[in-house]
Amino acid sequence: MAQATIDTGPDLKIVVIDDDPTGSQTVHGCPLLLRWDAETLAAGLAHPSPLLFVLANTRALAPAAAAKRVREICRAMRPALGQAMVAGRIGGWLVVSRGDSTLRGHFPLEVEVINEELGPFDATLLVPAFLEGGRTTVDGVHRLHGRPVHESPFARDGLFAYATSHLPDWVEEKSAGRLPATAVDGIGWRELEQGGSPLLRHLARLQGNVCVAVDGASVQQLAALAAAVRTLMVTGGTPLEARPRRFLFQSAASLIQALAGLPPQPLTPEGLAGLRRRRGDDPLPGLVLVGSHVPLADRQLERLLAEPTCVGVELDVAKVQRLLEGPEPALLLASLEQAWRRRLADVLAGGHTPVLFTSRGEARCRHAEERRALGLALAELMARLAAALAPGLGYLISKGGITTHALLADGLELDLVELQGQLLPGLSLVLAAPETHEGPLPVLTFPGNLGDDGTLREAWRWMDTQVGPP
Repeated sequence: MAQATIDTGPDLKIVVIDDDPTGSQTVHGCPLLLRWDAETLAAGLAHPSPLLFVLANTRALAPAAAAKRVREICRAMRPALGQAMVAGRIGGWLVVSRGDSTLRGHFPLEVEVINEELGPFDATLLVPAFLEGGRTTVDGVHRLHGRPVHESPFARDGLFAYATSHLPDWVEEKSAGRLPATAVDGIGWRELEQGGSPLLRHLARLQGNVCVAVDGASVQQLAALAAAVRTLMVTGGTPLEARPRRFLFQSAASLIQALAGLPPQPLTPEGLAGLRRRRGDDPLPGLVLVGSHVPLADRQLERLLAEPTCVGVELDVAKVQRLLEGPEPALLLASLEQAWRRRLADVLAGGHTPVLFTSRGEARCRHAEERRALGLALAELMARLAAALAPGLGYLISKGGITTHALLADGLELDLVELQGQLLPGLSLVLAAPETHEGPLPVLTFPGNLGDDGTLREAWRWMDTQVGPP
């Protein structure tokens, strides 16, 4: 579908296909879709926000299944975008494939599918900087708090491991050599800080869906890129290059805010924490889910469980794994599930915050598909347990992308949620609307790879007391 001339005003719709549900970490006031049927897409495109997130959750899937899902979303999106433009609800659109700022995920698979279905594009801009989380790219090297990201535990992920932080080399590694490092273009921080005509000319020369690794170490650098891109999407940048350019983005969250140019979020942390549900004058209790098993999540969980009013309820991963591999797994798992539900209810009845977590460390699996299946089974189990308690909860905190998606889509059975903003940098609070008299349920979505050792405890203190830590 050819993309029409794009107005730079508010009728530009930025469609973000998010590979997990925590990528709206820098924005607010927009819908996050968990389904992509025609009715849900139409509602999302009619929303006044310039942003529309579609939570694809592809990071939880095997490559073939991820490609199939992205293709399905694009094929549903294509007529929905056309109808929205004909109806005058949007004046144009661009697409962002939102991926992990620590470089885990199905790249280049997902952007290649998007190019096939919604392209062709002149270039795919690779912009993994997530400034709010300490992820920067300087001279083509992606860093986490100043350290090359391939030296972090995230690079040893059981499904998405990699050996280099130099983005052109990373592209070659992730494409198994199909996209050699020498074919990857680059836009450095000096060029971004200079901005203006040189940056416009560079972007205008791109063609054939070339991959471009883009630096990003400041808000100003990303703003310069966003401004140049939007200019070229209207014109070619000069009278001799009048054809509007088409860009696809593989990016983390910071570029999305730069492209959208949203004002500051209206709710402060106090205001977001104040969305906690009440029954009469009494605040309802909370529940914390921790599915992520990266070392940072382990340390955050340990700090949270040191709080006297937080009580851990552990899901034994090895036991669940044995049940799944044995006869009648559904029947045996249902019995265990009832026991865990009673334990959670007892903790709540005692006036404490239950913290439901999977046993720590990565399970031993024979192959990647078994690992994915186990991860999904655990996430769905946690989602069912949380959903059973949801009518009596004041808030939920969900740590880990797969866990959070299962909670929203399968446990709470939602089509979409409304993003309110960030309680802390990178921690998005959404309102889910199950049928209760107490109003929508606030859910804090907490990426597995974000924050320091005390961030989970700090987020819980905000939600439970409406004030920050002392």
